[in-house]
Amino acid sequence: MKILLMKDVKGMGTKGQVVEVKDGYARNFVIPNGIGMEATGGALKVAESQKAAEGRRKEKEHEEAEAFSTKLKGVTVLLKHKAGAEGRLFGSVTSQEVSDGLKALGHQVDKKKIQLDDPIRHTGRFAVKVKLTHQVITEVTVVVEAIG
Repeated sequence: MKILLMKDVKGMGTKGQVVEVKDGYARNFVIPNGIGMEATGGALKVAESQKAAEGRRKEKEHEEAEAFSTKLKGVTVLLKHKAGAEGRLFGSVTSQEVSDGLKALGHQVDKKKIQLDDPIRHTGRFAVKVKLTHQVITEVTVVVEAIG
């Protein structure tokens, strides 16, 4: 029996793919558990329209990320921390602090999208990557200054 998968299934296929399974497996497991449905003409048309809508949504999301990326280029975030001798910070700068600094400048960025290779533990200028989508990655400059 040909089944149109409704979910990604390890070892079977991905969402929207048509796979061949045994009749009993399809009737007793795949269809009742919502993993897939019988691949009829109507079901295939619905799957194609859903795939096209998903493609348009991803394209729009990518364009928005590109536009936001151009806004973030050249942005400098100034953070002030307590520091000891030779500019060593008490603690470190976290992605949350960078996110809050960007928010103060009017740019809403989730802390999970900020990629710090190593924790920032010294004063100075640092280039920090912001991963907006899988393909769109930009950099912002973080300047850490010492307080007292």
